[in-house]
Amino acid sequence: MPKKTLKSIVPSAARIRSIGALGILGDWIYAGNLWHINRYSSSMAFFVGLFVACMPVPGQMLIAASLAVLLKCNLPLSVGLVWLTNPVTMPAFYFTAYKVGALILEAPVERLNFELSFHWLTTSLTAVWRPFLLGCLICGLFFGSVGYFLISQLWRWRVSRLWRQRRRRREKLSKVITENAGRRETSRAARGIDGREQTHQQGRPGNQ
Repeated sequence: MPKKTLKSIVPSAARIRSIGALGILGDWIYAGNLWHINRYSSSMAFFVGLFVACMPVPGQMLIAASLAVLLKCNLPLSVGLVWLTNPVTMPAFYFTAYKVGALILEAPVERLNFELSFHWLTTSLTAVWRPFLLGCLICGLFFGSVGYFLISQLWRWRVSRLWRQRRRRREKLSKVITENAGRRETSRAARGIDGREQTHQQGRPGNQ
């Protein structure tokens, strides 16, 4: 994936500084290697961000930032991706994760109103915590792994494509240079033949 595309979606340094919860990490989160964009840092950031986004716990941004520091991947991208689960997408996603866990544990599916809050976690979650947490863990590992390998392969494809384009340009340039050199040699040879013919004609007895 091109760097410009990723740079356009990652939160800025000012946006990261405005997140008070990340202040506990101090200046570590501003280390250069945590903001650099390359294949590993971007791929691992997608894994971290998507995995944490699937975890039904408060403080997702702090957890994502801590994992980014630990794994030395792109921190702003890791933090930004946790917002894929937001108040709009959260109910549908977490209910799907709950059904996945219930399917694996062969537990009955109950109707729940999901809310990422301490009150909901300590009251409603107690009845379905096993299938719910299992489903979230499985979905987190699945989507995180898909994100990691997808970005890694897109990055590799992009680099290979650029190398092929550069090789074709070099081959084309080399071909043009070779053709121009051949034309110059042909022109020189033609001038040499014409010069010898003129000298030969001038050296004939009838021309003296």
